[in-house]
Amino acid sequence: MKNLVLASSGSVHGSEYLEYLIPTIDKLYKDIEEILFIPYAQPSGISYDDYTDAVQEALNTLGIEVKGIHEYKNAKEAIKNAKGIFVGGGNTFLLVSKLYEFGLWEVLKEAIEQGTPYLGTSAGTNITGLTMNTTNDMPIVLPPSFRTLGIVPFNFNAHFIPADVNSTHKGETRETRIKEFQSLISIPVIGIKEGSWLRVKGEDVFLRGGEPAFWFENKEAKLIEANTNLKT
Repeated sequence: MKNLVLASSGSVHGSEYLEYLIPTIDKLYKDIEEILFIPYAQPSGISYDDYTDAVQEALNTLGIEVKGIHEYKNAKEAIKNAKGIFVGGGNTFLLVSKLYEFGLWEVLKEAIEQGTPYLGTSAGTNITGLTMNTTNDMPIVLPPSFRTLGIVPFNFNAHFIPADVNSTHKGETRETRIKEFQSLISIPVIGIKEGSWLRVKGEDVFLRGGEPAFWFENKEAKLIEANTNLKT
């Protein structure tokens, strides 16, 4: 049974990294002493070691040991043997490129579908959708494909910000960009705000975190209230 937490962000304003998610992470990784961390998205160009250390510091209160996938000689075996997996945020183009480079898509998807607890934040959430086309990230590298895991039958726009009707800014809104995507590809997209996450258990997909989200389909947007089940 699928068992995932898919968060829009790794942190929220006024709190430490992962702090707001700690109660949820504790339940996700119940009775798990060690997890596998995939640091390939490298936010701000942070090194794999430093990123892994930051996750370890954040999860110290839960008594969980964090091992970076780069510490293993065989990344595929590391995923197969992992009791829990965390894919951190950063640049989605870079993350997707590395997963293709190392040939990890199939083994990662199989682990998730077999029930290995999975935590994704930002880029790590984006890759559980059908494609990465609706990320906000700059294309700093070119992946072989935009296709991703397809664990859920829609795409994400993490860190979603609704348009401010009082703003004088003339740049395109997130809604505009998503509609541009859907004018070419008919994949639904969920825009989730920082501090929100999806809790996936089997076929149930609940919106958590107290904030509403925005669902885009056929270039139309509708508001989704917190605790709604987007059952797949």
